[in-house]
Amino acid sequence: MLQFEESVYQLIVETSTNLPGDVRRAVNHGRSLENEATRAGLALSTIARNIQMAEDQISPICQDTGMPTFVVHTPVGINQIELKKSIHAAIQRATKDGKLRPNSVDSLTGENTGNNLGTGTPVIHFEQWEKHVIDMRLILKGGGCENKNIQYSLPTELEGLGRAGRDLDGIRKCILHAIYQAQGQGCSAGFLGIGIGGDRTTGYELAKQQLFRHVDDVNPVPELGRLEQYILEAGNQLGIGTMGFGGEVTLLGCKIGAMNRLPASFFVSVAYNCWAFRRQGIEMDPVSGEIGKWLYPVGTEVPVLEDENGPEDNKSISSDNANEADKQGAREIVLRTPISEEQIRSLRVGDVVVIQGEMHTGRDALHKYLMDHDAPVDLNGAVIYHCGPVMLKDEDGWHVKAAGPTTSIREEPYQGDIIKKFGIRAVIGKGGMGAKTLAALKEHGGVYLNAIGGAAQYYAECFKKVNGVDFMEFGIPEAMWHLEVDGFAAIVTMDSHGDSLHEGVEKASREKLASFKEVVFK
Repeated sequence: MLQFEESVYQLIVETSTNLPGDVRRAVNHGRSLENEATRAGLALSTIARNIQMAEDQISPICQDTGMPTFVVHTPVGINQIELKKSIHAAIQRATKDGKLRPNSVDSLTGENTGNNLGTGTPVIHFEQWEKHVIDMRLILKGGGCENKNIQYSLPTELEGLGRAGRDLDGIRKCILHAIYQAQGQGCSAGFLGIGIGGDRTTGYELAKQQLFRHVDDVNPVPELGRLEQYILEAGNQLGIGTMGFGGEVTLLGCKIGAMNRLPASFFVSVAYNCWAFRRQGIEMDPVSGEIGKWLYPVGTEVPVLEDENGPEDNKSISSDNANEADKQGAREIVLRTPISEEQIRSLRVGDVVVIQGEMHTGRDALHKYLMDHDAPVDLNGAVIYHCGPVMLKDEDGWHVKAAGPTTSIREEPYQGDIIKKFGIRAVIGKGGMGAKTLAALKEHGGVYLNAIGGAAQYYAECFKKVNGVDFMEFGIPEAMWHLEVDGFAAIVTMDSHGDSLHEGVEKASREKLASFKEVVFK
C-alpha cells in the first residue's frame, strides 16, 4: 500500500498548495471586473500574488488548511480499511512536512492531536461503483468560511427580503441572504455550494458536494442553471466586494443541487467557500495505487499574475505601493512597535499601515486565557495578530511557513476588554469586528487593521524571526507566537474615532439586498 499512500500524499500537497485552473480563471475574471486602484482591487492582486507564491514554494495557500474531507469511489473488491490506513498515514506525513496545519482538536479537552488525526478527522466518505478505477477527491475548507455556512428551513422570514416560501423564489431569497450574512468574514470573493431538500444532514452534504463541480460547468437541470446564473449576477450587485471592502466582485461561482425531502421539511443549505477554493481529485489504479489522472487540471497553465506589463508590475497591498490603496485620500503610515496612542489617533479608516518590530499572534484560546490572567509579555503599545500559523521546527529553530489572518469576529466577546486591560494599540485580522470592539478602540486609542484573508504566503514573507512562543499546550495554531516583522501591510478598517468600514459596507449591502425583495424567480 506504499504507492497508495504516496498518491494520497501527492493529492494532499497539490490541493493545499496549487489552485486548479478553473478556480484561477474565476479569480482572474474577478480581477478584470475590479478597479485595481481600489482596496478590493489591490486585495485581489495580493490574492493573485499569493496563489503564485504558494505554487512556487509548494507551501499552503492559506494557513488554515481546514478539515480534510475525502470522497472516494472504489471498485467492488477494494479493501477500504487498508485504503483508509493509507489516507491516515498520508495525512500525518503532510502535517509533519508543513503542508497541512494541525487542525484536529478534542472538543471536550481542547487538546490538539498535532497530526490531524482524531475522532471524526479526517472526514472520509466511501462509495462503491462499477468502474475499474479509484476516484479520490479532497476538499480543504477552512474554518473561516465553514463558519459562514448557513441552513434555512422554509417558510421563513429573512432580513431585508421578507418571507421566503417553499418555491424557487424562496430558495433565491435564502441564497441571497446567505451571501449578505457572510460579508467579508468568509474571505470573499467566494464560491457557493447549495443543497435544496434532504434532511438537515444530507442537505449540507449535498451543498458540499456541489463544490466538487467544475466552476465553469453547466447545470443539467435548466431551472437550477438559470438560478445559478442569476445568483452570480445578483450577488455581485450587493457591493460587499473582496474581503468585505466594497466593490464589484463578491461571488466567483455558484453551484446548486436538489434532492427529495420529507413533506414536512424544506431545507436550503448553503456551503460557503472562500476564494482559496482548494479541492482536487485523482484517478488511481486499483492494483498499483499509481495516479492515472488529475481530475481538475492543475493551475499552472493559467498565469494569475500576468497582465500587459508583465507579472512584476502587478500591484498589491505592500509597503512599495500601499499608497495606491484608495484614490480618495488614503495614506501609507509606517509604525514600529510599541506604538503610541498619539500615533494611533492620527490614523483614519482607509489608511494603509505598515508594521515593523514585534507582533504577537492570538486566537480563541489565548483571548479566553487573557481575560482572567496576565500576559507572558508586555502588551502595552503592542500589536495582536489574529492568526494560527503553520510552523515548522528544525535545528535552527521555528520558522513561519504560512501566516494569513483568521476571522476576527470570534474574538468580539473578549477583544474590547483585552484592549483596555493590556493597552493593545492595534488588532490585525480579517472580516472586521463589532460594536463592543469599536467602542474600545475609540475609548482607549486603538485600530483594527484588515489583512487579506488567505494570503498566507504573502504575509509569511514579512516574518523575519521567531522571537519566542508561549502556551504551546494550546497547540500550534492557538499558541502565542512572538514574531519579528518587517513590511507587514494592512488597511485601517476600524479607527479610534468610531468609524468602521465594515459597518458602512454592511449597511449599504443591506439596502441593496432589499431591492431584490420584489423580484419573482420562476
